Amino acid sequence: MKKLVYYILLSISALSFSACTDYINVDKYFYDQVSLDSAFSKRIYVDGWLSSAYSVMNKLGEYKEPFRWASDDLYHPDMKEYVEGSYSADKPKGDENAGESRLWKYYEGIRKASTFLDNVDRCPELTMDEIADMKGQARFLRAYCYWALIRVFGPVPLIPLEGLDADLSYEELSLPRAHFDEIVSFIDTELAETARLLPMRRTVNNLGRPTRGAALGLRARVLLYAASPLYNGNLDFFNVVDNKGNQLISQTYDESKWAKAAAAAKDVMDLNIYGLHVANYNASEGNIAYPKTIAPPADGDFSEQDWPNGWRNIDPFQSYRELFDGSIIASQNEELIFTRGINQGNEGIGIMVVHQLPRSGGGGYGSHGMTQKQCDAYYMNDGEDCPGMNDMYRGYAGYEGRYNTDPRPAGYVEASELAQYPELGPLGEGVSKQYVRREPRFYASVAYNGSTWHFLNAEDSKNEEKNIPIFYYRGGYKGYNNGYTSGYTLQTGIGVKKYVHPDDISYTEKTAYDQTRLEKKTDPAIRYAEILMIYAEALNELTGSYDIPSWDGNKVHSVSRDINEMKKGIRPVRCRAGLPDYSMEVYSSQDKFRTKLKREWQIEFFAEGHRYWDLRRWMDAPVEEATPVYGCNMLATEAMKDQFHTPTMCTTLPTIFATKMWLWPINHEELKHNINLIQNPGWTNPE
Repeated sequence: MKKLVYYILLSISALSFSACTDYINVDKYFYDQVSLDSAFSKRIYVDGWLSSAYSVMNKLGEYKEPFRWASDDLYHPDMKEYVEGSYSADKPKGDENAGESRLWKYYEGIRKASTFLDNVDRCPELTMDEIADMKGQARFLRAYCYWALIRVFGPVPLIPLEGLDADLSYEELSLPRAHFDEIVSFIDTELAETARLLPMRRTVNNLGRPTRGAALGLRARVLLYAASPLYNGNLDFFNVVDNKGNQLISQTYDESKWAKAAAAAKDVMDLNIYGLHVANYNASEGNIAYPKTIAPPADGDFSEQDWPNGWRNIDPFQSYRELFDGSIIASQNEELIFTRGINQGNEGIGIMVVHQLPRSGGGGYGSHGMTQKQCDAYYMNDGEDCPGMNDMYRGYAGYEGRYNTDPRPAGYVEASELAQYPELGPLGEGVSKQYVRREPRFYASVAYNGSTWHFLNAEDSKNEEKNIPIFYYRGGYKGYNNGYTSGYTLQTGIGVKKYVHPDDISYTEKTAYDQTRLEKKTDPAIRYAEILMIYAEALNELTGSYDIPSWDGNKVHSVSRDINEMKKGIRPVRCRAGLPDYSMEVYSSQDKFRTKLKREWQIEFFAEGHRYWDLRRWMDAPVEEATPVYGCNMLATEAMKDQFHTPTMCTTLPTIFATKMWLWPINHEELKHNINLIQNPGWTNPE
């Protein structure tokens, strides 16, 4: 009986392939069964097929993916419709911004990976070890694609591994959505088995290929998501059903899911090959672009010890900054568990940096705006809240205990005071005192008003300057309303420096994407800090004790809400950041620890694509995303400094959260192709 190879799921139309070079363009090889046989007869064709599957997964890190920009921390003008909830299920396929239709193409990745697994054994030019490794890669890619789908749409169709009978009717070939827990179980099992096939490390030329740690790291992430409130006993999801009305999300809370997530994180930790990246404390002291971080206050703990037990001999600022800016290559980054590879051209990290670089001096678009909420989230140098934190949300439901009633610092740094604020650098004159003595991650991430952009690769022959303080006051040379009437202007008065290297500058007269460090910036798809945070969060949610087998069955993890174990997750992250550990009062309270940990996720993983999903899995989105966006007053001139630095509602960035926004709409075209596919609650069906 003839089998189809997983490609009549959503559409009967021919599926296209994408490739970076001609030899991996698999289109010309795979039109019929004969060409399918030929496709796996040579190593070069096998490599091409696998590379084509990778090309599908790479879209997960695309700059145009709306989810990185559609939350409460970071906004881009192109993503306004996603923030205000004006997107729909009927966008035309092929629209590059129509994430809801593009993401369904991950079934193409699933099909490619499954076809590869069914046929790679045919290749006589591959050794058994090479085949095992390639199968591990394909299974990882298939699991990653399923993860991308359930994260966006919730329950989706789960394709039978044995293929589908081509003699079946169209109705029989149209698969309904599977239960969410069934899909998670499939991903869990698949990644655990995949880890056996994958090596512990990759060569420098293959760092974009998954390792055992990548499989186990993704497994921990998926299990954390499944344990979180959105999918663990969420009674509001009673109406997520299949074509027969069966509920697809469990209505019963299961605490053991948290235990499984904690054990999965511990599996990664027990590999003993990853760690948080740190930079030597005195590596570049005295250089304007590499200022020595202001020493964190003595805390009697981290201040008394060297890394990894303290921050005495590391530079917290540079440790965090160079994780993202291209200072270190992926092969030397002990924190990087998985990357989708180097981001080149007009995609990924490269175009992010161009949109972060200011127009004046940097040749960028200066359009990525950090919200006041995100700016306020960063701690002071001593670990205390910044004065006035979230004061604009005082009285809002859900913000109780999460704002500071002290007045925001007044005044501006004078030249004679710069020695008191080395974190600003020698050009910090005129900076608001709201931005002094903040934690190191603040200065590695926030382009506050008056911060110095270094542009060390500026060329004198082009009259380009180095080390320019950029102020955003209206009407100024470098400020708002600077002759640019397109949507690409800073809307919040707070820019973004994460991923930007001191060398970076965009030579717009040559190409908008020319940056010195672009070739070294890698996407931090999974890093070790995330595993530590998963471990701490999952343990905090436990009230009982659980024995969970390790991924390979060689041992059993006994997990419970053990404060000493929770510290293994959160202390290294706080220490690397130059901040004190939490108090025992926090550790002893499940609620207080949860609140603190959510804030740590918000800071540590800013602009890495986590926030949108975290707010949903915690079910915090109705509070966080419906409240107004605040920033600086971009209509204020330099003569109105105090007004500029007073948190002001950004009326150009309206916000809303409707219950239908928990899940993404299924595109109308897909619903027409599959009669058994049921739309997500709140979204329209095709006419």
